[in-house]
Amino acid sequence: MFKSRKHTNVVGLDIEAGSVAVTELSINGSVELVGHAIAPLDAGVYRDGEIIDAEALGETLKKLFAEHKFSREVRLGIASQRVAVRWMRLPLIEDDAELEAAIRFQAQDHIPMPLDQAVLDWEVVGRREVNSDDPGVDVVAVAARRDMVGTAMQAMRTGGLRPVGIDLSAFGMIRALEGSSGVIAGGSQPDTIPYEQRIAEQAAGGGFAQPDAGDAHKPAKLFCHLGDILNLAVAQGSSCLFTRISLQGVEGIAQRLAEQRKLSVEHARQWLCHVGLAQPLDQIAGDPETVTAAREALEDGAGKLAAELRVSLEYYGAQGGATQIEGVIVCGPGSIIPGLPERLQAELGYPFAVGRPRAFAHLEPAAAARLTLSYGLALNG
Repeated sequence: MFKSRKHTNVVGLDIEAGSVAVTELSINGSVELVGHAIAPLDAGVYRDGEIIDAEALGETLKKLFAEHKFSREVRLGIASQRVAVRWMRLPLIEDDAELEAAIRFQAQDHIPMPLDQAVLDWEVVGRREVNSDDPGVDVVAVAARRDMVGTAMQAMRTGGLRPVGIDLSAFGMIRALEGSSGVIAGGSQPDTIPYEQRIAEQAAGGGFAQPDAGDAHKPAKLFCHLGDILNLAVAQGSSCLFTRISLQGVEGIAQRLAEQRKLSVEHARQWLCHVGLAQPLDQIAGDPETVTAAREALEDGAGKLAAELRVSLEYYGAQGGATQIEGVIVCGPGSIIPGLPERLQAELGYPFAVGRPRAFAHLEPAAAARLTLSYGLALNG
C-alpha cells in the first residue's frame, strides 16, 4: 500500500495467530534468498487478521531480528476484514494530479469506510488509449483503517524495524505462486515457478505489481492461503482480479480440538497434521479418542472451508465479465494437512494444486508453507 524506495535487501513479514514468518531476499538483478525464520507468538497477541498487543508483538520481532541479523527494512503484509480493495474504471486522464483527484472522488462511493479514517493507496493496473474502443484507465484502490495501520507501525517501532511498505498479503501470495500449475491427484505436489526475474527487473517503487502485457490471455486462478484465516485472491497472471478474507481458517479447527481434548493449540495443530483426512482411523497411531476427535474436527472444518470457497467463487463469478477460473492453488499451514486439499478439490470440482516457492524446495513442507506469504511480500521490494 505504501510506496517504497528500492532496497537491495528487503524482508517480508507475515503475521498470523500463533507465529510470525520472516523472509529476507536480496534483489539486485536477480533474486537471492538471504534468510528466513519462524517465531511463535503468545495467544492473544494477534487475532482475526489484526494486532491485539503491539508491544508484545514488537518485543517478539526485536528478538527475532536480532537473533537472525535480518535487515531492519521490512514490508509488512496485512489480511483483515477492515481492509477494502476495489477495482474502478475511470476516463483516460493524462495529468497525474487530476487522476489522483478523480480516484479519491470515486473512492468515496466505492470504499465502505470514511476516507478521513483510512489510509488510501491506489495503482493504475490497466490503460486503454484514445484510439481504442473504450479509452480509460483501470485502477485498484486499497483502503485500510488508520487505527489498524497505526497499531502496526507501533509494533514495528517497538521492534526497532523500518517499514518500507505495507502490502496486501493476497498480493504477496500471487507474487510467490503465480507460476504454479498442475493438480494434486495422486498426492503429488507440483513445483512452483514464481516470477522472480520479472520482479527483479521492475523499476523502483512498491504498491502493486504491474500487470504483464500477456496477462489478458492467461486463464484465471484462485489462490487460497489456508492459515489462521482464509485469504483468497483470483488472479490472471500477475494481475489480481478479486480478493476476499474469511475468518474461517484452520486455526479455528485447531482451537476447537484444543478445547475439546484440553490440549494446547500448538499440540492440537500437530494432531491435525498427524491425523489428516487421508488414512483410515485404525491405521493412525496415538490415543484413539484424540485421533477420532481430530478427524471429526477436520471433517467439520473442511466442510466449512469448502462452503466459504464456494461462496467466494460464486460472488466472483457473478461479477460482469469475470474471467473463468481454471483451478485453485492452495498454500499456507493448512495445505500440509494430509487429504485436506484433496477433500476441497472433491467438494468444489476444480483442479487443486499445492503451491510452494521454488526457493524453499530444501525446507520441510511445514516451514515452506508458513513462509510462502513472507517470501511474496519481500518480492515486492
